[in-house]
Amino acid sequence: MERLVKVLNVGKITYSNGLKLQKYLASLHNKSIGTHNTLLCVEHPPVYTTGIRNKQYTENDVIKLKEKGAEFYRTDRGGLITFHGPGQLVVYPILNLKHFKPSIRWYVCSIESTIIELCKEFNLKAVKSPHTGVWIGDKKICAIGVHGSRFVTTHGLALNCCTDLTWFNHIVPCGIEGKGVTSISEEIGRIVTIEEALPKFIQSFKITFNCDIVDTPQEEVDSVLSRVG
Repeated sequence: MERLVKVLNVGKITYSNGLKLQKYLASLHNKSIGTHNTLLCVEHPPVYTTGIRNKQYTENDVIKLKEKGAEFYRTDRGGLITFHGPGQLVVYPILNLKHFKPSIRWYVCSIESTIIELCKEFNLKAVKSPHTGVWIGDKKICAIGVHGSRFVTTHGLALNCCTDLTWFNHIVPCGIEGKGVTSISEEIGRIVTIEEALPKFIQSFKITFNCDIVDTPQEEVDSVLSRVG
């Protein structure tokens, strides 16, 4: 069973180009040779995204959100509206679940467990809840919204490291009334950057998913990025 996962850390990238990269990486799983399980790690400029269950945002609503200085995208992931932006670690695992366990429910649960273990590294007690994602008290610290096609996953998770949380004031995050959002920095009282959180995420992912992790060589990163201009 193939349990090798590549880390493709591309840093700052637009949401549109992030979608293109996901599509390209997912297409590689149709090829019979090579290892294509990948953790696509990115940081987006301000953008609001909705999932397949979120139809209530009218064009008027979209215009108002764009006036705040963010982009807006409707996507094919699960979940409702959320925000991505600077200071937030966004990871898109492009995995063939047949190499792990062919279950989306198991996959989402495993991502939640990965984040909970990461939070322990910062002495934070994070938990799962009936609502998808990872929580500290009644505040969400990590949103999760995924898509699966023939057991190949796209979309993923967004962990608030040092995110400007005021961006969430303009929406009902993940469609859950009466709940808040938080970040690692907010909880521990100092700035925690994506660069600090990412190695802890990778280590937690390695343990939770019982896989080997390798970094993608820079020339391969450059080659992949050239596909989105």
